Amino acid sequence: MSDLPVAKESGQSAAPANAAPSSLTGLLVPLADRNLLLPNVAVAELITYRAPQPVAGLPSWYLGQVAWRDLRLPLLSFEAASGGQAQVSAGARVLVLNALGGRANVKFLALLVQGIPRSLKVGADLQRADAPLAPLELDAVNLGDEQARIPDLVALEQMLADSGLI
Repeated sequence: MSDLPVAKESGQSAAPANAAPSSLTGLLVPLADRNLLLPNVAVAELITYRAPQPVAGLPSWYLGQVAWRDLRLPLLSFEAASGGQAQVSAGARVLVLNALGGRANVKFLALLVQGIPRSLKVGADLQRADAPLAPLELDAVNLGDEQARIPDLVALEQMLADSGLI
């Protein structure tokens, strides 16, 4: 088979089956000190924040566990994990993420966020931002008047594993 577009009966050509999409749906996730840009498919659900039971002697970025669909998920602060401070505002929520590390016993993680994520289309014209990156940030991008950071979710999950928390 050829990678050339195939003419449909209507006279329109179709993109090859392996062609990259021209845009993706992303979520702009508000944190206390920055915004994260995540692919929509990385997020399982947004739930109401409930203060977890703190556990002494654990890293500051590990906030405890939250209940979700008969599971207990580790709740993390991205800000604290990347060198900042964990904060809980009046509009705090918990973002349930699909785990990406390939561990059979870890399917989801929970991330503390400071509001409701906003859906947006991200195209190939996404502009990189000239900004210093914190630990766990892969890149920074400009989204009009806003900047967003692209998090390293695999590394965040690895921090949990390295700490013996998963």
